[in-house]
Amino acid sequence: MRRCAWPLLRLPSRAGLVLRHGGAAAARLRPAAAASSSSSSSSVGGDGSSRAPDTSLFVPVPLKPVGDAAGEDVGAELTRPLDKGEVLKNLNKFYKRKEIQRLGAENGLDARLFHQAFISFRKYIMESSSVSADLHIILNDICCGAGKVCLLGHVDDLFPFFLRHAKQIFPMLDCMDDLRKISDLRLPPNWYPDARAIQRKIIFHAGPTNSGKTYHAIQRFLSAKSGIYCGPLKLLAHEIFQKSNDANVPCDLVTGEERVYANEDARQAPHIACTIEMCSTNTPYEVAVIDEIQMIRDPARGWAWTRALLGLCAEEIHVCGEAAAIDLVTELMYTTGEEIEVRNYKRLTPLTVLDYALESLDNLRPGDCIVCFSKNDIYSISRQIEARGLECAVIYGSLPPGTKLEQAKKFNDPDDPCKILVATDAIGMGLNLCIKRIIFNSIVKPTINEKGEKEIDSITTSQALQIAGRAGRYGSSFKQGEVTTMHRDDLVQLKEILSESVRPVKAAGLHPTPEQIEMFAYHLPDATLSNLIDIFVSLSQVDGLYFVCNIDDFKFLADMIQHIPLNLRSRYVFCTAPLNRKEPFVCTTLLKFARQFSRNEPLTFDWLCRHTKWPLAAPKNIKELVHLEAVHDVFDLYLWLSYRFMDMFPDAVLVRDIQKKLDDIIQVGVCNITKLIRASQSTVAPGTAEVVSEDFPLSRTTRDTRVASGRHGAKSAEALSIAVEVPGERRAKNLKAYRSATRQEDLKSHGRGSLANRLLREGLLTQEMLRQLESEWHNQHRNGRYGLGSKRDDQNSSKETGKKKK
Repeated sequence: MRRCAWPLLRLPSRAGLVLRHGGAAAARLRPAAAASSSSSSSSVGGDGSSRAPDTSLFVPVPLKPVGDAAGEDVGAELTRPLDKGEVLKNLNKFYKRKEIQRLGAENGLDARLFHQAFISFRKYIMESSSVSADLHIILNDICCGAGKVCLLGHVDDLFPFFLRHAKQIFPMLDCMDDLRKISDLRLPPNWYPDARAIQRKIIFHAGPTNSGKTYHAIQRFLSAKSGIYCGPLKLLAHEIFQKSNDANVPCDLVTGEERVYANEDARQAPHIACTIEMCSTNTPYEVAVIDEIQMIRDPARGWAWTRALLGLCAEEIHVCGEAAAIDLVTELMYTTGEEIEVRNYKRLTPLTVLDYALESLDNLRPGDCIVCFSKNDIYSISRQIEARGLECAVIYGSLPPGTKLEQAKKFNDPDDPCKILVATDAIGMGLNLCIKRIIFNSIVKPTINEKGEKEIDSITTSQALQIAGRAGRYGSSFKQGEVTTMHRDDLVQLKEILSESVRPVKAAGLHPTPEQIEMFAYHLPDATLSNLIDIFVSLSQVDGLYFVCNIDDFKFLADMIQHIPLNLRSRYVFCTAPLNRKEPFVCTTLLKFARQFSRNEPLTFDWLCRHTKWPLAAPKNIKELVHLEAVHDVFDLYLWLSYRFMDMFPDAVLVRDIQKKLDDIIQVGVCNITKLIRASQSTVAPGTAEVVSEDFPLSRTTRDTRVASGRHGAKSAEALSIAVEVPGERRAKNLKAYRSATRQEDLKSHGRGSLANRLLREGLLTQEMLRQLESEWHNQHRNGRYGLGSKRDDQNSSKETGKKKK
């Protein structure tokens, strides 16, 4: 492993180190640093380029000045007491010396670290009642010899003491080589020696949704003597668990919150169906199935697919997913010395993109599924559907798995009057649904990029195909699938998206392991866990086939529980808990769990019931339904922790029982969701509606003001651009009326109410942004412009002006 170019000056430990005359001292120090530099190579990333650490992440360790109670001042007895005024002048001269700054840089102190280290060094000397004898003598010589021809000392002689102090407050400077080695992520295959000890056969089942690729992999799984299925969702793992046991193949279920044994005596079955994070890389299997391999590029969870692909000890590994991942998987297997066999599949039933949009909910027919990308749209559309005398099922991501299955069962049942489904992209995987036609309510959605930032953008080709592919499932009553949009203009863009080829998967995710963080903590014992993670990522080296996954959620939890006294391993486990940090009730519960855990007090069933106020009644409005979903997540969190700290979370069986009861209560609420929406609107104060009202129905999201101007004209384009999601008719029957000035009043009156509040809650808008947008709108309104105005708007308006002049 190549060593990094951080020339660390090793100072002699003996007391009384004195360097006379600054020029000579610097000259003696510089060759040593240069020699160290020439003998070690630069820190490199995967592309071979030099990479300096992000020193803004280096948090200085506080170093307290020496007080009066420290004992006798030996230095003062040997020389004389220091004149602090003269000391301060000479310290400032030392700081301004270019030679000293260059010497500091050669020893790992960039401008930022040099400044911080000096401030701390100066404060330590000035506020200490006494300093070490050797430092006292140097300071006395410098002060006494200042301005004289024959110098007793030079400010440069302070450098060894300054560097020693810098390494005390920045301990990472003294162990940078070790830290770089620990965070070197360039050879992930070597992390799994058990897998490297066998020759594995890799079979890639590539194809679109509804092509039978997973079916063929599962058939091999069932015929093997032992096997493991790794899926992205609990629903998928549960489905394979049931299929296996129904086929008389004993199979256990393993998820983060649950262990279900096929054998009554709790003996481990030879087959396991699990969520991918829970797969074992130590247990040998004959066959392993890794589902949805394209998620290896997921910014948050991609590391789990990388770990499974590189680390599973199986003679055969069947990988299922999009063809876009073939090249990456092939390259990864090349680094392990394993060959890959690719089996391509085509869709079993035809999928047609219609030439017309739905345009009105009056045109719905049995088997339709409207796909939305926000809960508010789901609430609004479901109410409008039931206002037309139709029943609809509702599925979205935060619903418990049991409720999702019940809603899917209700929709699939040919004898049930519910023939319409309103759902988010949660239907993209994990549920078998009898859908005839997929209708995209919008083709833009909020996403989280690799930096953890929220963005609004069009859905990708991969996402569109995944969702659209749910129509016309093989073996259902619909032999052909159809896909369209709610609005005519969206249909053109959807066709473009679906016609594009899926972007190839170019990199696999990685995540620091607990062992790596523990080794970091050994070298940096005073750093917080969040800071350790930051430094790790900053120093990490990956090659072009990998990237480090987003760690914002981990850091959020680490900061939240930092003040609670926990050992590092326990703290790490709490920070990897699967929860949505946007749910305050769940986050505060985790905080209480950690606090009680730190006191070594078991979290009992009674304690949890008091905290969640169990038993709970059926929800009366949307707010109560959302709270019940959060309570369900709290129960999930308890169960997740119970399998990691069994003694401290001892009542998993009782919690699972009440979670099932809560699931039933939530199902009742979802079945009556329209009533809950009406109740919410009647109880919430005007201007702060929890959901979008029926007469102001569906939010429209756009990422391009030019598209907006083409659809609704310049006046409407401004509204769409300012609010990002514009309240108003998604497609008014009378476009002239929609473009009228009354819509401007709707924007002003509703923008501060349901829409603005919703955008603020979702983090898409800040108060400062809102004020700035209002100011811009008023300025443009006074100037006679009713839109933010794209170039196309300006061109159109200039053409119209030219025609009038002619």
